[in-house]
Amino acid sequence: MRWLICFQGTLYTLISQLMILFMKQKKWFFSIVVSMTIMLLAGMNESVWADDPPKKQALIIVDVQDFYFPGGFQPLVKPEEATKQIARVLAVFREQNWPVIHVKHQVEAQGEIHKLLTPLPGEAVVTKTRANSFYETPLLDLLSEQKATDLVIVGMQTHMCVEATARAASDFGFQVMVLSDACATRDLVWEGEHIPALHVHQSTLATLNGSYAKILDVASFLETVIFE
Repeated sequence: MRWLICFQGTLYTLISQLMILFMKQKKWFFSIVVSMTIMLLAGMNESVWADDPPKKQALIIVDVQDFYFPGGFQPLVKPEEATKQIARVLAVFREQNWPVIHVKHQVEAQGEIHKLLTPLPGEAVVTKTRANSFYETPLLDLLSEQKATDLVIVGMQTHMCVEATARAASDFGFQVMVLSDACATRDLVWEGEHIPALHVHQSTLATLNGSYAKILDVASFLETVIFE
């Protein structure tokens, strides 16, 4: 939109010079027309000439479900700590009445959203069958209805559904932020080598950072929040 602002300024200057010229030559009719044109330009809706469109954040909480916690069939490393951080972010979004969307993976058992993050009435819950939260779900439509431009993504697992959702969101044109300490994952094994969850987590965030998402911790994110 910057080129529009530059064009407006150039056009305004040119028309002003024409008005001065016509007045000097006592061509009052043309002077009046030019004057009205200047008034029209000055009264244009500011939104048309805005430098940037308004931004609207939405929070996407991915797969914080019982099966990822102790006693579940696929427990992660320190999921409770990540969930407490998610709860901090969720509280801010609820306080500000910003969009919140809960995503859950379709499983046969232990699929309930963790009790710390139980959805409130009016908060959308999307059920998925793939790692990508957008795949064959209404997520994109829900975000479009909310006019969301920026997404804050948190949840589980960092290297699977969080990563897949962040990459897809970026491809759809959203500005994406992943909150590092509001995600959790698990140990992996590759070719007989044990890969600690921390390394899985860090390497995933490192590949996302700068290309598909901006990576912040929760404290840093909350410092950027402008409360309404």
